[in-house]
Amino acid sequence: MNSENPDRLVAPEIQDGESQDLSLRPTCLGEYIGQSTIKENLRVFIHAARKRGQALDHVLLSGPPGLGKTTLANIFANELNVPLRSSSGPVVERQGDLAAILTNLEPGSVLFLDEIHRMNRVVEEVLYSAMEDFTLDILIGEGPAARTVKLDLPRFTLVGATTRAGLLSAPLRDRFGIQCRLEYYNPEELKLIIIRAAALLEIEIVEEAAMELATRSRGTPRIANRMLRRCRDFADLETGGVITLKLVQKSLARMGIDALGLDKMDCQILRTIIEKYDGGPVGLNTLSAAVSEEQDTLEEVYEPFLLMQGFLQRTPRGRMATRQAYEHLGMNIRSENQLHLFSNR
Repeated sequence: MNSENPDRLVAPEIQDGESQDLSLRPTCLGEYIGQSTIKENLRVFIHAARKRGQALDHVLLSGPPGLGKTTLANIFANELNVPLRSSSGPVVERQGDLAAILTNLEPGSVLFLDEIHRMNRVVEEVLYSAMEDFTLDILIGEGPAARTVKLDLPRFTLVGATTRAGLLSAPLRDRFGIQCRLEYYNPEELKLIIIRAAALLEIEIVEEAAMELATRSRGTPRIANRMLRRCRDFADLETGGVITLKLVQKSLARMGIDALGLDKMDCQILRTIIEKYDGGPVGLNTLSAAVSEEQDTLEEVYEPFLLMQGFLQRTPRGRMATRQAYEHLGMNIRSENQLHLFSNR
C-alpha cells in the first residue's frame, strides 16, 4: 500500500523544499504567534537562566507536527545567545554518535533532538547521565580488559521534540525540567501568522482571504504557510498577484480542500466507514485495507484532525463516524443502530 501523505497539501510533515526555507520562522519570542501560556512561561524561564548566567533546564516539546517545535528550539538559542546543534533520534544510532555530539558542544549550547521518541534505547541510557550530571561514561575495550572512562561535559540544554510523548520512557521524560505540549492554533492566531508570512514573502492578501486560509489550515502554521504559497501561484496568473477571498475559495476547491480543511483522503476515510461499515465500529486493520493506506499513517496523520473536529470516534471495538461526519458529508443516517446511538447522546 502506498501512502499518499507526502503529496498532500494538508500534510503537517515537512515536504521537499520546505526544510531549507527559514525565512518565515520567527527568531525571538516577541515574533512568535500563538501558544500564549507556553510562550509566557518560557519567557520567564529564559530570562531567569540568562540572569543567573546558567544553561536553561532541559526542555521537552510535544504535540502534533507543524506547530513550531523546531522554531522554538531556534528561539531558545537566539534568546540565550548560544550555539544550536541539531540532530534527530533515528540518526543517533550508536553510543559513539551521541558521544561525538555531546563532547563537541560549547558551554550553554542548545542541543535539539527531533523525534526523540525514536532514539535507540541503548543510546538513550547514555543520555541519562549526560542530562542529569553532565558526565559521559564511555566503555573502552572489550571483555575482561574493558574499562569505563568518565568524561565531564559542558552544561548544555537538551531540547527534545516528539509527536508521540507516550512512547518516551519514564526515566527520559522525568529528566526534562520543562515540559510543554503545543496545541493546535485557533483561526485568529493562524490569520496573524498568514498575514505576517504574506508580508515577508511580499504577497498582497486581503484580510478575508487570510481568515479563509486560516479556517482551512487544520490548526497548523506549516499547512497555513503552504496553502498561502499555493494560492500565490493561482493569484499570479488570475488576479495580478492579489490573493482575494474568491481566489482562495476557488484555488482550494481545485486542490480538493473543503471548507473545514478536509481533503479527499479525509473524506474517503469517513465515507468508507459510513458506506461500507454502516458507520462503524470498524477495526483499524480493516479500515487500512479498505482505503489502501498504512495503519500507522491512518493513526498518526489522518485521525488526529478527524478526532479533533469531532468527525471520528475511537472505541474498544474500532472507529466510528459521528453525527457531525454525516452532516458534513451531507449523508443520511441509514443504520437503525447508528440512529439509536446518536439519539441517546
